[in-house]
Amino acid sequence: MRLLVLATAILSATFLFAAVDINNASKEELMTLKGLGEKKADAVLTYRKENCFKNIEELSEVKGLGPKFIENNKKELQAGKCQTAKK
Repeated sequence: MRLLVLATAILSATFLFAAVDINNASKEELMTLKGLGEKKADAVLTYRKENCFKNIEELSEVKGLGPKFIENNKKELQAGKCQTAKK
């Protein structure tokens, strides 16, 4: 039982401190960001179907997300390899 609790704690801590990859994150992962709820997460996913984020500043292309949002979440964001945009 202790092992299970310890494993859960480690996985939770890893998730809490891992950066959110805006090119590959799930809706739930996006919603862990400050100021990003369900509707804005959906907007990111919709944008991502046709576009690839080259850097985190490109989040400002998504309606409802601007420089203040990016600044507030800068440490939690990363733009990894794009796998969802059309080529």
